[in-house]
Amino acid sequence: MWATAVGVARVRALETERENALFRDPLAQAFAAAGGMWPASPPLPDDEAARRRRLAVAFSIVIRTKFLDDLLQQAAASGVRQVVLLGAGMDSRAFRMDWPEGTRLFEVDTAAPLDFKASVLRQERAIARCERITVAVDLREDWPGALAAAGHDPSVPTAWIAEGLLIYLPEDAVELLLARIGAQSAAGSRMGLTLGSRGVIERFGADAVPGSAASMWLSEMPDDPVGWLAGHGWEAESHTLRERAVAYGRPISTPPQREERPGGLISAVRR
Repeated sequence: MWATAVGVARVRALETERENALFRDPLAQAFAAAGGMWPASPPLPDDEAARRRRLAVAFSIVIRTKFLDDLLQQAAASGVRQVVLLGAGMDSRAFRMDWPEGTRLFEVDTAAPLDFKASVLRQERAIARCERITVAVDLREDWPGALAAAGHDPSVPTAWIAEGLLIYLPEDAVELLLARIGAQSAAGSRMGLTLGSRGVIERFGADAVPGSAASMWLSEMPDDPVGWLAGHGWEAESHTLRERAVAYGRPISTPPQREERPGGLISAVRR
């Protein structure tokens, strides 16, 4: 997972260099450059099919980043002043987005990536644009308790982000995570999720290199993600990557492989 987080930073760094970038992440290049301190990634296959898969994954990271940026801006505009990034990795939203006064942003991840990130932030002399609180805890443990100890207030609305996370968890762990999020969410809370679309493990994971990100993918989204989240107390909307790419002026040129199913970009509100 460490190498995966640095890989995401590399994608964001490349997007930042584009003239028509969908977002700017000035710290991404620093995280990517420092990534040599992290465990080495497995060698990448160099055949055309593998290259196309890597491009597709990179494209999805760019679109999902923009999607979740917009969701957080909308949450802030609605008055939400608590943000929780679950499995925060090299996320730099605390530093690169404009936050209303009084915003508190919690980054939840294990100690190793948070320590690595802290060293890069010190080196870059990065200054957060909101109150940033790191919570070093494994999501398989009592992270709600650790979050509460760090100052999270479940009685007021929270914006939750689980970006590129749920696909690495078995289905029972996904259900537990959603239940725990719901228990900490006051009415008016927002949630942004990225889910593995149906068939993605078959397409990307079947011949994935051992140790690569795709080789660790475990769960795909349910057939009815909106209904699934309604069962957890959330009013959700599902968006496909293709839909969002068109909206952002980055249409996908290839036709759909099959009839478009519900998408893996989820925005939800707690009622």
